[in-house]
Amino acid sequence: MFSQLQQPPADPILGLSIKFKSDNKPNKIDLGPGIYKDEHGETPVLACVKAAEQFRTANETSKTYLGSAGSALFNEKMTQLLMGEDHKVINENRIRTISAPGGTGALRIAGELINKCSNTIWVSNPTWANHQGVFTAAGLKVKTYPYYDYQNKNLDFDGMMEALKQVPKDDAVLLHACCHNPSGMDLSREQWQQVAELSKEIGFTPIIDIAYQGFGNGLEEDSYGLRLMADTVEQMIVCSSCSKNFALYRERIGACSVIAKDAASTDIVHAVLLRVVRVNYSMPPAHGAALVETILSSDELTQEWHGELQVMRERISGMRHLLVDTLKAKGVSRDFSFITRQNGMFSFLGIEPAQIERLQDEFGIYIVNSSRISVAAISPSNVDYLCQSIATVL
Repeated sequence: MFSQLQQPPADPILGLSIKFKSDNKPNKIDLGPGIYKDEHGETPVLACVKAAEQFRTANETSKTYLGSAGSALFNEKMTQLLMGEDHKVINENRIRTISAPGGTGALRIAGELINKCSNTIWVSNPTWANHQGVFTAAGLKVKTYPYYDYQNKNLDFDGMMEALKQVPKDDAVLLHACCHNPSGMDLSREQWQQVAELSKEIGFTPIIDIAYQGFGNGLEEDSYGLRLMADTVEQMIVCSSCSKNFALYRERIGACSVIAKDAASTDIVHAVLLRVVRVNYSMPPAHGAALVETILSSDELTQEWHGELQVMRERISGMRHLLVDTLKAKGVSRDFSFITRQNGMFSFLGIEPAQIERLQDEFGIYIVNSSRISVAAISPSNVDYLCQSIATVL
């Protein structure tokens, strides 16, 4: 059986991390993984999470299954976090949320749900490296629409809109709610309005991927686009993750929310989605969901979480400015100021493959071939070496 298998190509990010670990250079820097790191290069457990774990240890009474939908309390709290407590889709009973094994798991079951209604999903060019693989594995045909203007280091909104005008009715269109991965370029509120109106006019179904809520401009600000879209269209899907904003990476907890035109229609979509889950992973993991619902059910822990999330958000923003300022100080004449106008963990440096190779071989600085970097991996202790190395290869 196995003799017919062939070695698949290495994942561009995971493969890079493997090479990084075997590098013996003393000042090496891994700018590949999308993982938050503090100024010491660590990915800490949040204090609010530690408190929630202590509460769970003291109060958990059973390890039985929760069912395919997961924890009802987690699902309720996630719905409110995404939509706000008073959004009309909640008041009209038009939204159902289920727990999923991380944001990736949410995207996969969303893909399988879409495949029961349509066979095509459109994603931005560029998009998260795993989007195409996840949706292809779910049986969908993946097409792209323009998004990032590499030459001008800006959003190609005109190109995006022209492409979306050609999307057939009932196709799915994936949109990043905030902190676009990998470009860092987000839609403005006015642009969200135009996309929402176009979606309503044409009838394509928005799939909102919100993996970084709170890492851009704030929890409420980062959900503006998805809430506006839910105000405008009759049906959509939201895939969310708790990996980044709760720093629960290894717990693999996220959510998939479905919205339909009325309560009865939403119940049908929800039932089909649960069937998708049942024949996929059957039941979602419980631990991460319990931590999130404990935090969001406590005013004290919620406030602590808001404070810790603000620290992470402001550190990333600060590193964007420090990177640009330090490059200038190293005598780099190229304009990198676009980095300060972006949001979230990622940005394209816009340097050449040969320069990326030199950074790796000569300086132990690891960047994926697209020149996408994780800004969260930059710190005051490594930014000087990083910028001097970039100045050298430029």
